[in-house]
Amino acid sequence: MRITNRMMTNNMMSNINGNKTRLSKLEDQYSTGLKIQKPSDDPIVAVRALKLRTNLSELTQYYEKNIPDAKSWMDVTESALTTVSDILTEMNTYCVQGSTDTLTNTDRDAIVANLEELKDQIYQEGNSNYAGRYVFTGFKTDTSLVFDSQTTDYQYDITEKLTMDDVSVVDYAINSIDLSVYDAANPEDTDLSSMPNTVSAYRVRLAYDNLLDDPSGIAINLNPTLDTDGNYVYDTDGNMVYDDTFTNINVLSSTDASAYQPADGEINFLADTGELIIASDIYNDWKTADPETQMHVTYQKDTFEQNDLRPEHYFDCVRREFDDAGDPDDTTAVSYKKENQEIEYEVNFNQKLVINTQGSDSITHDIGRFVDDIVAASDAVSAVESKISEVQTMLQDGNITDEQKTALNSILDALNTEKTIKDEMLQNAFENAIAEVQEQQNVVSVAESDHGSRYVRLELTESRLSTQQDDFTDLLSQNEDADLVETVISYNSAETIYTASLNAAAKVVQNSLLDFL
Repeated sequence: MRITNRMMTNNMMSNINGNKTRLSKLEDQYSTGLKIQKPSDDPIVAVRALKLRTNLSELTQYYEKNIPDAKSWMDVTESALTTVSDILTEMNTYCVQGSTDTLTNTDRDAIVANLEELKDQIYQEGNSNYAGRYVFTGFKTDTSLVFDSQTTDYQYDITEKLTMDDVSVVDYAINSIDLSVYDAANPEDTDLSSMPNTVSAYRVRLAYDNLLDDPSGIAINLNPTLDTDGNYVYDTDGNMVYDDTFTNINVLSSTDASAYQPADGEINFLADTGELIIASDIYNDWKTADPETQMHVTYQKDTFEQNDLRPEHYFDCVRREFDDAGDPDDTTAVSYKKENQEIEYEVNFNQKLVINTQGSDSITHDIGRFVDDIVAASDAVSAVESKISEVQTMLQDGNITDEQKTALNSILDALNTEKTIKDEMLQNAFENAIAEVQEQQNVVSVAESDHGSRYVRLELTESRLSTQQDDFTDLLSQNEDADLVETVISYNSAETIYTASLNAAAKVVQNSLLDFL
């Protein structure tokens, strides 16, 4: 076969270009530190790089963004729960002090004042927020757990779901002495036929006091109807269906003579104190028929004080604004259903974690209500002491007659009896509060334990993601990054070969046709 100069030149140029291409590729790897510059260089490496980069990007999102955000949210929650637990411990100390019978008026007033401040502080902790989002309010992160100020802009129809376990036996003082029974002009007409005494009553303490006393606004429904799956049944208007409704309800005030002594077959609704006083025969009938009797009580409230818990976070309720005439406007009605509102963060591939603790599971109305009981009992003692002081002042008047003195001494004896009774009521209120504080501490402890277990899971996930992130980074590096030592060696070798090919080509192209003649 005859080898022509053109053939030799073409082969020479092809070899030089091949060496130059190889040198260029190695120079690119050396300059960029990457094995390939475009997918066509090595499709397998390119596809693997895309998958690894996607996985690493997701890991980075979980590890550097989602988990730190979740931990910050949970840190705020943990701090609030710890504070609430510490405050409850302090409240327990005050209640133990208050349950002693050696309190002076100053001691008692100081304890009551401290308990009220601590109660307010607990509810303020319920407004803890992270980055402007309230942590205890479920999905309603833009709505505070408690009212920040007194509110009279809405009327709420609130439905509390209660059972027989929510009924307690409470002692009440009745027949309080009113100084109006004394007439200085006719002291012999002083009527002390109704002496101070105590009665026991079956009580349901609702979540709020100072409720509307409109008889049409109070309803007691028994045993909601359930479907085959155990869910509540609602009618076409969205109202829950019940097996029975109790209608024999008296709307009274706590100052009414029969407030704590309902007649057989009746329930007294005390709007000012937020209590249901159940006749003993009614309680016994319900308890005997079904110890698990459910009692759903619906009532209305239109005035909320600062630090009152918002009903929409705790109960099924309907909120209405008032129109220009001061009446609830049905067109503004907003219905709320009490649901389990868990906020979940995706913290790993196909792994979600609940980060929130709901206020209804940790900060309850009972905290404020047992303090209200103590305040009411303390106020009752103070009121009696004021009357005693007034009667004693009247007795010191040197111008009173023997008949007046006799009447006033009788009143003073009755007031001292009343004070003894109400002192005992106050002491009982403190003793009952000790048990209620401990119950609330248990509630908070359960919430803290649940929160803590989820936080530990989050930390374990964070640790695993840290390891995975390092592993995927190494895999990505092994897949994409060029070995610089090997690249330098290969580059020097390719450069030598390229230089040699140029030298060889220079000698080949020097020959001409004359060299072969």
